[in-house]
Amino acid sequence: MRLSLVLSVLRPAGPVAIGVSLGFTLSLLSVTWVEEPCGPPPRPAARPRPDGGPAPPPGPGNTNGNAARRPNAVPAGLGADSWEPRVVPYRPPSPGRAAKKAVRTRYISTELGMRQRLFVGVLTSKSTLNTLGVAVNRTLAHRLERLVYFTGTRGRKVPHGMTVVTHSDERPIWNMYQTIRYLLDHYVNDFDWFFLVQDDTYTEAHRINRLVAHLSIDTHLYLGRPEEFIGGDTEGRYCYGGFGYLLSRSLLLLLQQHLESCRNDILSARPDEWLGRCIIDYTAVNCAEEHEGLRYHYFELGKNADPERETDLRFQSAFTVHPVLDPLQMYRLHKYFAQVELERTYQEIQQLQLEIQNASSLSADGDHGATWPVGIPPPFQPKTRFEVLRWDYFTEEQVYACVDGSPKCELRGVDLADVADVVAMAMEELNRKYQPVLHVRKQQLVNGYRRFDPTRGMEYTLDLQVEVVTQKGHSRSVTKRVHLVRPLSEVEIIPMPYVTEASRINVILPLTAHDRDHAARFLEAYAAAAFESSENAVLTFLFIYDPFEAQQVTQNDIFAPVKAQITEYERKYAEVKIPWISVKTDAPSQIKVMDIISKKHPVDTLFFVAGVGTEVTIDFLNRCRMNTINNWQVFFPIHFQGYNPAIAYHNQVPPATLDLLRDAGRFDRDVFHEACFYNADYMAARTRMAGDVQENEDILETLDIYDMFIKYSNLHVFRAVEPALLQRYRHQACNPRLSEEIYHRCVQSSLEGVGSRSQLAMVLFEQEQGNST
Repeated sequence: MRLSLVLSVLRPAGPVAIGVSLGFTLSLLSVTWVEEPCGPPPRPAARPRPDGGPAPPPGPGNTNGNAARRPNAVPAGLGADSWEPRVVPYRPPSPGRAAKKAVRTRYISTELGMRQRLFVGVLTSKSTLNTLGVAVNRTLAHRLERLVYFTGTRGRKVPHGMTVVTHSDERPIWNMYQTIRYLLDHYVNDFDWFFLVQDDTYTEAHRINRLVAHLSIDTHLYLGRPEEFIGGDTEGRYCYGGFGYLLSRSLLLLLQQHLESCRNDILSARPDEWLGRCIIDYTAVNCAEEHEGLRYHYFELGKNADPERETDLRFQSAFTVHPVLDPLQMYRLHKYFAQVELERTYQEIQQLQLEIQNASSLSADGDHGATWPVGIPPPFQPKTRFEVLRWDYFTEEQVYACVDGSPKCELRGVDLADVADVVAMAMEELNRKYQPVLHVRKQQLVNGYRRFDPTRGMEYTLDLQVEVVTQKGHSRSVTKRVHLVRPLSEVEIIPMPYVTEASRINVILPLTAHDRDHAARFLEAYAAAAFESSENAVLTFLFIYDPFEAQQVTQNDIFAPVKAQITEYERKYAEVKIPWISVKTDAPSQIKVMDIISKKHPVDTLFFVAGVGTEVTIDFLNRCRMNTINNWQVFFPIHFQGYNPAIAYHNQVPPATLDLLRDAGRFDRDVFHEACFYNADYMAARTRMAGDVQENEDILETLDIYDMFIKYSNLHVFRAVEPALLQRYRHQACNPRLSEEIYHRCVQSSLEGVGSRSQLAMVLFEQEQGNST
């Protein structure tokens, strides 16, 4: 009885006891019982401490005890005592020596070692540069990252848009040597692949780009059409130059140290054969037609071959076609291969659309999961009412959303062409859908709606009244609603010239008698932003006198208080000089004033023409430097104009500073007074304007600088809102001698700058309430 009771109590603990015993047994079996030292081996002598103190005394850490060692234990010789600290003495920098600044590369791609994919060099000559060379440039340049022409000699005039390198020698071998040397000196660190081709060869750029996109950049590769050497004892094969050949960057680097030896030791009649001998002799790399399953396709064109009638499959898949006898044949080849690539692109789009439709049918939403059009992002879904995109109504003659805020204006220019194109495309698609059963003819556009969706493009909804004609001749007028989308194309990064924030800015402030009372506030704001921080900027005042004021300048100078303030600021900031220029004119205009300033400064001067109400900040000065690019772009910022405090803060105390708030002001799109540009760009535009000035001198008074750059320069005119450029409210007088458009903009700016509609309505409401009582 007792035994059964004991067994019933121990039975649940039996598996636990067995498991613990088995675990101990396995752990003991896994330990290697060997006599192996755990600590470091005995040292012959005690080493002194680095700080000059006595050697460490013997202890447990310095003995060679024997113990069981785990398999992952620290091996012998790497005990704790083997790691001794090394004291590095601190040497403070010399007080009179400036700290060394870290030098960064101009581009981040250079610092990261990023290179472009493909460089293409065209071997041409003086006799063919203006014929076949131009044809190659027109068919190839716009599709490649870099295209350079190499020739022995050339004429005085280089064709427009072509980069030509001249070696000053007509010897073929010398030209090939100089070409390879030029690539190594200028482009070997910027590109992974180098493709050399003659100017009598047509090259299909898309296929060459796809080829190098699948090749490893670390491969020593010499790819082209292999040819046997004529005579000599050189083994291997070289790449025939007529069909072009591809060289890897790693192969050129390997060849760089042997290039001089090739020039002196290798004799050959053909430049491509000379290069092949050089590569084979010093790098042991032969010309290959195929590499890792990728084949180099080429085609030899017959004398009177017609690309439209060529049926050879090798021609259909060729990367290069040779020989091309004249530019006309080059253009015919380009037309054919462009059509082939276009058809291939359309087939890829259709295949991708079909795959998207098949995949969307397996989603939770079924066939409704695919958006229309297939492959285009879905429409933007607003989260609040402020994000709702606006639909603009239009007809074939008018649009009911105008840039100037008018409720209705006439369709013209690109808008008119856009509407005509959309209607024509809608009719084409309707006929494609219903023919041959029905034929659709347009009668009129009843309603049209369009909106710009930043996620997908321009959307259109058209209500078309059309006449539907059957095959038997019966017709009927119906109204059909059509939806169209003009999708956004692939976003491209536009390359821009390199600019920095280190350029000096010359701030020009024209000042008339009407503006002199506001100069003190401008100086106070400018001193806080530029003088206090030692900003790299120079402020220049331009005092504009009318003839009567100029006669009394010695007795009563109207700008004397401003000049006194300038002297005071120069005394307060010893390192600051504020130059000023006096001008007498009865019709002050921006261009006349700027002509005087331009002649007194170098051509590389960066100007910022400011207004007396402008509050200059450091952030804006930096953006002025970054957005203004010499011989490329001028910058006309849109400042934030404050409302009249008497209206915006009616019956309230206005704040001391102008805040960027909706009820405090607005971005004034009607004012073009502030401008950032380089003196060289101004002088170039002014030179182009000289012919019109001789015919009509009044043009200097009717145009401003913005209009001059628009009409007389090819620069980018960058116009954008500038939150760091603020301007307090002040009443401005509009010059009636300006052109009608500029005068209208000035009046519009003055009226809309008084206050917002709601603020003006409240003031009018209070006045009416006061009059009624």
